[in-house]
Amino acid sequence: MLRSFHAQVGVALVVAVSFASACGTPVKPAVLVASAPPATTVVKPEVCDEGDPYRPRAAPTAPQPNLPPVPELPDVPVKIGADYTVAGAVRRLQSRYHAADFANDVTLVGVIVATNLASAPACAIHRVGKRDPERCMSEIPSFTIADDAQAAARIRVLGWASNFATVFEAITLAQSVTSAPIRPYRDERWAVDVPTPLPAVGAKVRVHGRYGLTFTKSSTGMVADPESGVFTVTSVDTIVPATTPAKLGR
Repeated sequence: MLRSFHAQVGVALVVAVSFASACGTPVKPAVLVASAPPATTVVKPEVCDEGDPYRPRAAPTAPQPNLPPVPELPDVPVKIGADYTVAGAVRRLQSRYHAADFANDVTLVGVIVATNLASAPACAIHRVGKRDPERCMSEIPSFTIADDAQAAARIRVLGWASNFATVFEAITLAQSVTSAPIRPYRDERWAVDVPTPLPAVGAKVRVHGRYGLTFTKSSTGMVADPESGVFTVTSVDTIVPATTPAKLGR
């Protein structure tokens, strides 16, 4: 059996050698040749027919959409001198290119259009040093300024009094002084002078401080306004006083 197997292998080798010699030289691998890029098709512009001149088409007959009128932008400058207007400050704060203008303290001029002094709850109106009763809910004293009473752009101003007890002390001090000028009451908690006279609707004021999207001076929480921003004031100067003085509480 073993001899027969070796004999068959020998015959196969002889046949393979004979086949290789019959075929000649060994086959070489094919050489790849890069094909030429496809020809660029040039589209020639269509030649205008001089006998077919341009004829305008008729206006569309479809019903026109009922679109609202284009709004008129307020013609308010960004600044008056070195002071920002309220509308100008709001536009700059919303701009990605000008928001960095408020990295430092700035000055705004506006008219007071609202305050929360008259809505102060009675439980929060008392002398400084006395705690509010339990479940007494009150806001931080604030007022809102705009370029005029009809303007849409408005900014809330906070930081000039930490609570209504401080405002109460400022009123008490003003009533005890019989001669001008009246020295302002100092809010020791926030190290700021309470404005004299108190902010009242209709007064034109100049406020100086930090303008941004949030007010973080309060320990009871953060006040934020992503649309118009919040002004953290360090000083308030009354340019034109209000005809009706501010009232604390209902």
